[in-house]
Amino acid sequence: MPSGRVLAICNQKGGVGKTTTAVNLAAALVERGRRVLLVDVDPQSNASSGLGLTLGPSDPSIYDVIVLGQPINDILQRPPHMDGLDVAPATLSLAGAELELADLARREYRLRYALEGLHGYDYILLDSPPSLALLTINCLVAAHAMLIPLQCEYYALEGLSLLTHTHHLVRQELNPSLTIAGIVMTLFDSRTLLSAQVVTEVRQRFPAEVFSTLIPRTVRLSEAPSHGLPVTLYDPDGKGAQAYRALAAELLARDALVAA
Repeated sequence: MPSGRVLAICNQKGGVGKTTTAVNLAAALVERGRRVLLVDVDPQSNASSGLGLTLGPSDPSIYDVIVLGQPINDILQRPPHMDGLDVAPATLSLAGAELELADLARREYRLRYALEGLHGYDYILLDSPPSLALLTINCLVAAHAMLIPLQCEYYALEGLSLLTHTHHLVRQELNPSLTIAGIVMTLFDSRTLLSAQVVTEVRQRFPAEVFSTLIPRTVRLSEAPSHGLPVTLYDPDGKGAQAYRALAAELLARDALVAA
């Protein structure tokens, strides 16, 4: 394992704020003086483009690392205006990685091996694809813990049950030390009763795992990626930026307790 804490940000459902959380939590941790590596393991490469990185299919990316075995240091990029944050970007080449990985030895460990020996980072955040296939399994095997974004919607608990089952299987077969760093409730709309009901139900079922911070549904959070910026730079005083700063503070406090 690398020296920094590795968090796999994952949920097999799409549209839950997974990449939004990866990008903005990384930026908020950097604001608090942490050195962060964000690894984009999603073929949609939204974390890369959301931080202002534009790559073509032939540009070096995390595909070259996971599938071809290239050293991860060779592909790292620094987003504009973001000292303290490095990105291992993704491209569309990653879309075929699942098929190519199927025939490789130790296929579930490719990302873990790539991260071994990395030094100088306090946190390594893995933005996984919206599935439970080989790329996500690689993230879970490489990680110390899972960070689970969960949208404040009706079917949230169904997806969470499947994800916690996957966590159990990965611990049993591939990564016995994998823990759950926390569940972060996203897309919270204070105007609806449903959002409050979902939060209450999830907290009742997972009282120790759910973060106190609620990530609101805001226009500024949705707009920020189109400008290639995290919301902490795009709208630094807005509700979204404040929420991700609070989440970063809460995560650091939890990790401090674990380390104590």
